[in-house]
Amino acid sequence: MAKAAGRSARDSVWREREVRRGGRGGQPSGLDRERITETSVRLLDAEGLAKFSMRRLAAELNVTAMSLYWYVDTKDDLLELALDAVYAELRLPDPDDTGEDWREQLRGLATAYRQLLVRHPWLSPLAGRYLNIGPKSLAFSRAVQRVVRRAGLPARGVTGAISAVFQFVYGFGTIESHFMTRVADTGLSPEEYFEQTMALVDEVPGTAEIVGESKDIMAARGGDTVAEMLDRDFTFALDLLIAGIEAMVARG
Repeated sequence: MAKAAGRSARDSVWREREVRRGGRGGQPSGLDRERITETSVRLLDAEGLAKFSMRRLAAELNVTAMSLYWYVDTKDDLLELALDAVYAELRLPDPDDTGEDWREQLRGLATAYRQLLVRHPWLSPLAGRYLNIGPKSLAFSRAVQRVVRRAGLPARGVTGAISAVFQFVYGFGTIESHFMTRVADTGLSPEEYFEQTMALVDEVPGTAEIVGESKDIMAARGGDTVAEMLDRDFTFALDLLIAGIEAMVARG
């Protein structure tokens, strides 16, 4: 797993024995780690990971940058907190509810994770950089593991099944979030951007022929909007993966 520069595998804000709450004399009133984290998430959503800094965050909170270090040691600690905070948006199923189909629970978790990645484009690079051992991230991981266990796979196959599904979702959601960010930067709608892109591809020498070969499958996919096309691709791919899990269970 990738790591932040200058940090070891043992470096994590979650290794703190006690949550740092500031509180020394002269510190700004109303400032705490929760508020700092919430503001960090809002800034990351609005301005992106590249523009995020302790100085920019301090300005948003109307405090000095040094004030923030009463609550976290480093910017990396703050990004870890923001990363975990957004996992709270995921609605987790009860994996012990035997009345619920594990397939539908898995689809729900995968779809929610995709939506989370698209809502927060900065999430995917941070998920690959840090340990993901915050309480909300672990609650999500535990729910996934317990749902997949119910499929009936042998224990040796559970992590492989989880990887197949959620590394697919991670990749799909990451690319989708990049696409949506690029669309937003142009000021076009997703449909306008898609149409312009396809028109450009037709003009590139050697590319039009290759694209032409795929026009029948593009038409068969259907969808009147980019969102519908993406949803259909995601749903079918996820169905393939779930069918693969079922096939492996049947194979024993």
